[in-house]
Amino acid sequence: MKIKYISALFLGTTSLFYAQKANDTIFKEGKIEEVAITGSRNKKRTVTNTPVPIDVIDIKQVSQSTGQVEVNQLLQFAAPSFNSNKQSGSDGADAVDPATLRGLGPDQTLLLLNGKRYHQSSLINLFGTKGRGNTGSDMNTIPIGAIKRIEVLRDGASAQYGSDAIAGVINVILNDRNKGFEGNAFYGMNLFKSPGNNDVVSDHKIDGITFDFSGNLGTKIGSKGGFGNFTVEFINKEHSIRNANPEFYDAPRQRFGDAKSQNIYFFGNIELPLSDGLKFYSRQGFSNRNTNAYAWTRTADADGNIPEIYPNGFNPIENTSISDFTFDNGLKFKVANWDVDFYNAFGSNRFTYTIENTVNATLGAKSPTDFHAGGHSLLQNTTGFNASKPFNVLEGLNIAFGAEFRYEKFNIIKGEEASYAMYDINGNLLTANTPTGLLVTNPLTGDVRPGGSQGFPGYSQEVDKNRNNFAAYVDTELDITKKWMISVAGRFENYSDFGSTINGKFATRYAITPKLAFRGSVSTGFRAPSLAQKYYSLQFTNFQGGKLVTIQLASNDSDLAKALVPQLKQETSLNGSAGFTYNAGKFTATVDGYYIKVKDRIVLTGNFAREDLPQNIQDANPFIDQAQFFSNAIDTRTKGVDVILSYNENLGNGKLTATLAGNYNEMEITKVHTSQQLAGKEDIYMSAREKAFILASAPKTKVNLNLNYKINKFNANLQLVRFDKVTLVGYGGPDDYQIYNPRVTTDLSFGCDFSKSLTLTIGSKNLFNRYPTLQTAHVSDGNTESGGIFDPVQMGFAGRQAFARLNFKF
Repeated sequence: MKIKYISALFLGTTSLFYAQKANDTIFKEGKIEEVAITGSRNKKRTVTNTPVPIDVIDIKQVSQSTGQVEVNQLLQFAAPSFNSNKQSGSDGADAVDPATLRGLGPDQTLLLLNGKRYHQSSLINLFGTKGRGNTGSDMNTIPIGAIKRIEVLRDGASAQYGSDAIAGVINVILNDRNKGFEGNAFYGMNLFKSPGNNDVVSDHKIDGITFDFSGNLGTKIGSKGGFGNFTVEFINKEHSIRNANPEFYDAPRQRFGDAKSQNIYFFGNIELPLSDGLKFYSRQGFSNRNTNAYAWTRTADADGNIPEIYPNGFNPIENTSISDFTFDNGLKFKVANWDVDFYNAFGSNRFTYTIENTVNATLGAKSPTDFHAGGHSLLQNTTGFNASKPFNVLEGLNIAFGAEFRYEKFNIIKGEEASYAMYDINGNLLTANTPTGLLVTNPLTGDVRPGGSQGFPGYSQEVDKNRNNFAAYVDTELDITKKWMISVAGRFENYSDFGSTINGKFATRYAITPKLAFRGSVSTGFRAPSLAQKYYSLQFTNFQGGKLVTIQLASNDSDLAKALVPQLKQETSLNGSAGFTYNAGKFTATVDGYYIKVKDRIVLTGNFAREDLPQNIQDANPFIDQAQFFSNAIDTRTKGVDVILSYNENLGNGKLTATLAGNYNEMEITKVHTSQQLAGKEDIYMSAREKAFILASAPKTKVNLNLNYKINKFNANLQLVRFDKVTLVGYGGPDDYQIYNPRVTTDLSFGCDFSKSLTLTIGSKNLFNRYPTLQTAHVSDGNTESGGIFDPVQMGFAGRQAFARLNFKF
């Protein structure tokens, strides 16, 4: 492929700053022989001649100009159809950011690492967070320093890649540089206080101090073109606390804000030719994240507090430890002119909890103040092969096929007894036969004290479940003429726990003129219920309207769930897209509309109060105030459009590049599926509150304007992002609306290349210190989901950050 294709290569990117920097690098290299693009197994296909929309994001250039140190947040402010929220007071989600594409669930976007399926997190999102009831992949287990680029396929791709690809595919491509060392040192701090602003307070005038250091080494291996590329990275981030000012608000939660975290990473990418036509590759990854997050405040007179231990109440602390491991290996070779890739991809995720500064109130003054609460883990191993070959048919035919076998295992790790148990007044374990006169009560209220560790209860049982599936696919692309191409794909999958599914996809592209092309696709899709959704269970206490209630989240295979809701089955989808691409050199544009209909989406139901359950269920669960379940509860329909416009122009002695990227997204819940046993309770099965949380993951618009001006050794980068209105519903009923008005954040940075090997960038995220709308009418009664003065929404809630970043190489 000659240089003339280079300006078109980055047609889908959302920031022309990094596209231009990448162009500068590519021109120095002279030419590119082939470009690997997600969604096409034809090695000659580039971004501009694929029939579906694909964004290619040069991570090094984006991260260099911004204050982002995590993949999720970097994409949040770069890709209009991608949304990821920081959480607070949401248990494990304080450590793992739920992320969505085109407003669908976190588990409806497939994550790949160098084209191979990446394992999911073992965490399942519960109350207090977006994407509740969903699992998903944790992209922040991959360090930015190890990534060369990210390819985002914004189209249904289950027929090509299998389960989870309903909304699209995100493919993370690792660095493959074979020489030199590149390093990065980042220091940032939140300067949240604005003159005259008395609405938000913190413990310090400066907080959220963040330090990030990464080093990436490339080296040649052997004399036949082999290489090794290795990355180490360390991130330390302090708390960002955003409490209500007590002069104005009587908020029930004293410690609201971003969790403290410490991340350590090691990633490697190795390729080694063994002989002519035979290549071995290996990708290794390890990350460990320790977080420290505050749960809801327990006041001095709360049922969950023991005044002898905490006279003034307390703020429970949730410490989580996340260990993540990836080990992918494979061989590439030729058989009868077919390019074959045989591989094994292994991944695991282990997530454990230690709760500190807490108490088991039923143990009274003898209670410990810290507990090992257990956790969960997920293991995934995929063995498969891909084969592809071009044929001289018409203007070119490419056929690819393959198969894979995947094994998955999910575990719940039991916590220590006192982390989940209730005890009577004699310190004996509570049972269904314990007389009510022996229950531990709060002398101030007369209410029964809750058991387990306050803030997060331990897991009361061990779970060890597994399954396997077999998949086979065929993927074809035919250039009928030089202007017109078509693509057809089909995939069969069989799961050991629920059966088989077949999905197909048709896509086409037609070049109307050399500059203007039409593209479109239609496909069916599916998503298998995750093992966590089928087997996760937990009994916990939660604040609702300022009151503590005990909730049983029943696993799908439990007697309680089997008696009330159907067994989980796969989600199914119908996807359609159509759009245009235009490339006039200095000006490029893509416009893509989409339609996604999903049936039987798995979500977490609302909470069924005791009186809503059959009498025999109430009798069998005397200590449960509410129950909820995982269920194929809803159908949704999503319509939207992505628009990306880019322009570059010489201005004076420098060059101005600009990108305007926007997403319009409209989701509606078209049907609620209730079980026969709970018929007539649709408003509980999927309440207005739960519906609002699902729709909040799909804000109607998001617009990103990026301007970059580069002159000699200096550059300036300005980014404006408009986040749309979000409406949530509080605990006060279906009319308890909590509205978060649109906000525009401004990021500004200035960079200087002191030499070819040293670059300094200084700047600010959220320069004008924008916060979500203050929920003044809901603060005192704890009616916001977070318990603070606002909920976690798209723009975040940490306020302004100033940062400096030093990039060096040798």
